[in-house]
Amino acid sequence: MKRPRLTRALMAAALAPMIAATGCASVESPVDDYIVIGMDEDSTGPGASYSTIAGTTVRAAIDRINAEGGIDGTPVRLVVENDESSPTNTPSIIRKLMDQGAAAVILSTGSGAALQAKQVSETAEIVTIAPTALTDAVAGPPGNEYAYMVPNPLAQYADVYCGAFAAGDNARLAILADSSPAISGILAMLDPKLQECIEVVDTRKAAVDAADLTAGVSRLLDAKPDAVLVASVGGNFELLAQNTLHRLAPDLRRFSLASIGNQPESWRLADPGSLDGLVYMGSLSSDNPRTADLEQWLRTIKGADYSLTAYDAQAYDSVMLIKRAIELAGTHTDPQRLNEAMQQVQDVPASFGQEQLTLSFTPDKHIAPDSACGLVLVEFGPDNTPAGPWSGYQPECTPEEDEA
Repeated sequence: MKRPRLTRALMAAALAPMIAATGCASVESPVDDYIVIGMDEDSTGPGASYSTIAGTTVRAAIDRINAEGGIDGTPVRLVVENDESSPTNTPSIIRKLMDQGAAAVILSTGSGAALQAKQVSETAEIVTIAPTALTDAVAGPPGNEYAYMVPNPLAQYADVYCGAFAAGDNARLAILADSSPAISGILAMLDPKLQECIEVVDTRKAAVDAADLTAGVSRLLDAKPDAVLVASVGGNFELLAQNTLHRLAPDLRRFSLASIGNQPESWRLADPGSLDGLVYMGSLSSDNPRTADLEQWLRTIKGADYSLTAYDAQAYDSVMLIKRAIELAGTHTDPQRLNEAMQQVQDVPASFGQEQLTLSFTPDKHIAPDSACGLVLVEFGPDNTPAGPWSGYQPECTPEEDEA
């Protein structure tokens, strides 16, 4: 049952003084004179390593919109709360953002928290969009009327990995994973799909803060895999895993999730040459001119040597998708009209993925990429930096409706 629109309007009016008091608006500025976008940003919890990357880009994107005149002439205000990637905190955080007048909420937090936010968005009727979550259920049915996400879903990750295994004639896969809840959830979806295309000969897990993986990797290698997939949230575990695998099995084909590609500060800490040949599931292509333009612009903000990450590109696109929906709706104060407009956003050129990638939503499609080519397999070079798209295999830019 839809909530009366008057309720939200009255709430916004009542909360204007509160927003002014917190510094988000001047006293003389009523809510209707600006657009509030909320952000749930994990800045101190387990997802902080990627959430803060996305969060700083969201801030920059909104500053850019305001510098260019706002949305249809209306300035945008960003309000931010932190749920520490804890699903138990998420409902109160979303409500705090709504209390500050948010017309939509960007979920720069962990997938578990984004899943919990989905329930709140449905009952409270507020658009939420996740720029970093990978779990398909964040924006999939049931209960997804107001929930959206930008990255390609995990189901497509499995399809791309399977294509890569086939292209490399790999038949035996071993998985080395950290024991974090986020990775456990990812593997719960990936593993059954991977087993449809390759024999998974062994899976080993270790604590995120493990100090030595030699024994676990040795047992993994005893299973005689011809490829290994490292699944981790990144950071020290990923470096330890790659250093150990390179030392014990330098010729073994290695694949990884996106984490290592989106944490450039960690590349410098890897052993010399230990990332050489590693292929990770990225979302950035050097052949996409929009990606290059975004990196060039962000370097004026984050520093001349800044390396763009998928988190940046997907966070930027999240802001632009909300902007487009508000333009289509012609209002930011009517949540139902805004959500209907969100489902009419079509064919927006993406800042990530291959050049042909576009982003769209419909009433039945709340995951933005229009094809699997939002995913890009990227190979590291001998200097421990990404050398570019892997020549072994890349997904085709086939629109979803055309896929078999």
